[in-house]
Amino acid sequence: PGSRDAAAGATPRPGGHCGASPTHPEWNAMEYDEKLARFRQAHLNPFNKQLGPRQHEQRPGEEAPEATPEEALPELPPAEPEFRCAERVMDLGLSEDHFSRPVGLFLASDVQQLQQAIEACKQVILELPEQSEKQKDAVVRLIHLRLKLQELKDPNEDEPNIRVLLEHRFYKEKSKSVKQTCDKCNTIIWGLIQTWYTCTGCYYRCHSKCLNLISKPCVSSKVSHQAEYELNICPETGLDSQDYRCAECRVPISLRGVPSEARQCDYTGQYYCSHCHWNDLAIIPARVVHNWDFEPRKVGVGRWGHLGIAGCGGRGMRYLALMVSRPVLRLREINPLLFNYVEELVEIRKLRQDILLMKPYFLTCREAMEARLLLQLQDRQHFVENDEMYSVQDLLDVHAGRLGCSLTEIHTLFAKHIKLDCERCQAKGFVCELCREGDVLFPFDSHTSVCTDCSAVFHRDCYYDNSTTCPKCARLSLRKQSLFQEPGADVEA
Repeated sequence: PGSRDAAAGATPRPGGHCGASPTHPEWNAMEYDEKLARFRQAHLNPFNKQLGPRQHEQRPGEEAPEATPEEALPELPPAEPEFRCAERVMDLGLSEDHFSRPVGLFLASDVQQLQQAIEACKQVILELPEQSEKQKDAVVRLIHLRLKLQELKDPNEDEPNIRVLLEHRFYKEKSKSVKQTCDKCNTIIWGLIQTWYTCTGCYYRCHSKCLNLISKPCVSSKVSHQAEYELNICPETGLDSQDYRCAECRVPISLRGVPSEARQCDYTGQYYCSHCHWNDLAIIPARVVHNWDFEPRKVGVGRWGHLGIAGCGGRGMRYLALMVSRPVLRLREINPLLFNYVEELVEIRKLRQDILLMKPYFLTCREAMEARLLLQLQDRQHFVENDEMYSVQDLLDVHAGRLGCSLTEIHTLFAKHIKLDCERCQAKGFVCELCREGDVLFPFDSHTSVCTDCSAVFHRDCYYDNSTTCPKCARLSLRKQSLFQEPGADVEA
């Protein structure tokens, strides 16, 4: 009772502690202990459901001291909450296991641990119910683990932006797309975590780790130095000439598909395995110039196997794609009868000849040079250089009817400038010296003929009626004779 009154601030009754006064040291110590005990009881750890109000202070290895009547804690007033009651413990959500490891989650920092984690995650996926949410989550975790493993195998180092290798000019790509495939190892390029390069010449794509494995030079450099087509239609020599091996990677192949299927390239006539021949379709130049056949056929010259250069793979015939606009076909020598069979080619040849006759007018006309009229043919520069060379793209456009229409429009524009818009070009016209009649003539007019010796222009009918003589050629011949005779006459005098 004396302790309770002392804790409450009341004056103690005599005889409680041998007549000690409130200022006595023993009384002050007892009052401090009682207040400390009440404070600790009021601030019990709510997470401890088993320990009593004094047991939570017990250190490990110490024995619990026996409570004496004097050290017993005072009773709490009825209004104060009792934290030791299990029913009154605060609900902080501890019944849930927030810190447990999710199914399929593995913490790994090296390649070996990641491989073990991937195998364990595969096993978890097989054990979980089909199409369940947990199985889907485990699949997602498996994908992340594989990406992490790939990242460790191919770290994203500070790679140079430009790499020059075997005449390839590789530029580091910034695209994060995952739809690309490495042309060296035939695996997917994970743009999010892998560094990859593209050659600006032949568009060869590969991982940064595959750059040093490339053994063949860039196809664009080969095309620029030695541009030529195989002009024999499917020159097959047979599997025996290839020792029953792929013409590119030398893997054993056979027509039965064992051990690997043999696929023939209609362009080279050689056989390739399924890794080098991806059944791409392309128009064969030999079939076009000999048969006027534009049906796409399966091609697969490996990685440019017929030229010994890198590039093709299965993402399209890059060699044919790079060559399609190069004028390397001299049709008059390869197949002159083709002009008798395809009437459109005759019209195209006449338009090209007229454009070559217009070219000297533009080169000497300031207005034409300022207007850059010749740039109308910048996509077909060979049209202003000769009338014999054709590209596969030219023949494709002739077959589709596009080239005739576009070239006719350009021809009309050029003729309009020379005959109507420009006075300087009009002044360079010709008058038929055989009939001295009619309008001013130009060499590209359809009703005119041009002398092959002096380039004089005449009406066609007049020229053929007087084909034995050309007035301008006769005049030039007399002038030359007079020049040779004059020095001799002076000597005789």
